[in-house]
Amino acid sequence: MPQLTELKAIVVDASGTELTAEEQELFKSERPAGFILFKRNCVSKRQVKELVASVRACVGRDDLPVLIDQEGGSVARLKAPEWTEYPPAKTFGAMVEKSADEAFSAARENTLRMAREMADLGITVDCAPVVDVPAPDCHAFLAASRTYSDDPEVVGMLGEAVCRGLLQGGVTPVIKHIPGHGRARVDSHLALPVTDVSHSILSACDFKPFMHLARSDMKTALWAMAAHVVYSALDPDSAATVSKRITDEVVRGEIGFEGVLIADDVSMKALGGTVESRVEATMAAGMDLTMICNAPFEDRVRALSAAPLLSATSTARIAKAEEQRAAHAAAILEQRLGTR
Repeated sequence: MPQLTELKAIVVDASGTELTAEEQELFKSERPAGFILFKRNCVSKRQVKELVASVRACVGRDDLPVLIDQEGGSVARLKAPEWTEYPPAKTFGAMVEKSADEAFSAARENTLRMAREMADLGITVDCAPVVDVPAPDCHAFLAASRTYSDDPEVVGMLGEAVCRGLLQGGVTPVIKHIPGHGRARVDSHLALPVTDVSHSILSACDFKPFMHLARSDMKTALWAMAAHVVYSALDPDSAATVSKRITDEVVRGEIGFEGVLIADDVSMKALGGTVESRVEATMAAGMDLTMICNAPFEDRVRALSAAPLLSATSTARIAKAEEQRAAHAAAILEQRLGTR
């Protein structure tokens, strides 16, 4: 079995419900450090389990992180009738107005059920929760239903509830989009958002949910996804995903995030340059992992070729998160067995 340090620091996807011969050869030769599923990859429970197993077999690690975007609501790759449909984030934000405790409990229980469905398929990492705080002019791709509230305290508490539910179900959470995507007035899939507010405003609002989670007892169990957003007050020349200044001074420094940091999809139109330059720029900025999704096969080949091997530091962060995921899942299982 290859060591983590023998894997490329990149997460990739597949074109369909099973790996093509080309994809199999690519994954065997390049050994990506993670795999992500999309709706096109998920038709039935048996099929997803077989796809996940085949990717792990190609890479040679049965603990290879397998990711999915399963937030609930509009962003859900596992769909009815094969899987349960879950409510969007905004549902739980609205519940807080009646009873905060009931909202937090409902969010955790909802996510625990979701996590159990994912874990049963072999999925170990969920790209949720979204803990961005939406500004009044935030683009609808986030603000419509994917965000919990415009109150950063509420967002942090609901994000914590969701993270706990995921971990208890055996799935690692990925908090997104650090250090905050809620002031984006354009969809970063299509263009590069620019946020012009002061550092002090960002600290007082946008960073707060991430700080809350970074200081919790889950801090080494979490991953975080960096945002393709330019913050003029932090680094006017680079999006957060390609800014070493933001990674070092804000994400790792001011926010204090200690877990695995992954760049959002480098094939999104928010970034310019070649596939290779995008991969290289995210890694130079201090990402533990980069990611390419929904791209032609040739682009995946180039991205994997450009991706470096996992660093010792990133390997330690990934291993720690995996250890914490297993520990949380074991604790809840022991608790369940003890109450029978």
